[in-house]
Amino acid sequence: MYMKYSERATELATQQGAQSVGRAAGSASRQAEAAGKTEFGFWVYLMTDCILFASLFATFAVLRDSTFGGPTRPEIFSLSFVLLETMILLTSSFVAGLAVLAARAGQRTWALRWLLLAFLLGAAFVALEIHEFAKLASEDHGWRRSAFLSSFFTLVGTHGLHVTIGLIWAGGLGLTIWKKGLTSLSVKRLTLWAMFWHFLDIVWIFIFTIVYLMGVAGV
Repeated sequence: MYMKYSERATELATQQGAQSVGRAAGSASRQAEAAGKTEFGFWVYLMTDCILFASLFATFAVLRDSTFGGPTRPEIFSLSFVLLETMILLTSSFVAGLAVLAARAGQRTWALRWLLLAFLLGAAFVALEIHEFAKLASEDHGWRRSAFLSSFFTLVGTHGLHVTIGLIWAGGLGLTIWKKGLTSLSVKRLTLWAMFWHFLDIVWIFIFTIVYLMGVAGV
């Protein structure tokens, strides 16, 4: 009788263990599937952003000489000022990568420090861009002055808006990591944010080259 009871208990324990393992495997599978969908959706979003910026670049290329008697590109662009903006954004992108590496290594404090530094550099970039826009507007070179200036403000302003959104995203990530620590979800979100930040870095390199460098050269 005891042997039968023991065998039955062992059988029930084995079944419960198998069910627990099955539930854990199912949960892990669902989490992996959700993470895959999130990453795929993020890449789709980046592709749509590529199309958006490609359209804005094409518009600028068509309208860059349509000054309507207003200022031309070499007259309003300061290469030294834009170079400062570029170095700040490139440094911010590098620091974002360090934040991801620290997070993956489980170094919460360093991940937060690098993320904060990337945030401050990004904020400085936006501040410089706003200063540039305000200076042009004060000199009567606003977006309404000509088709060239309209396309310029739209292209550069759209990039600046994306950087601002990235700063809000980074702020939210920083608060989450500070309160809850480093989790697999927060590390994943930080990685996606860094990919977005690098994407904006690449877009700015094109802006720096096509809008400013070629503009100063009058090409």
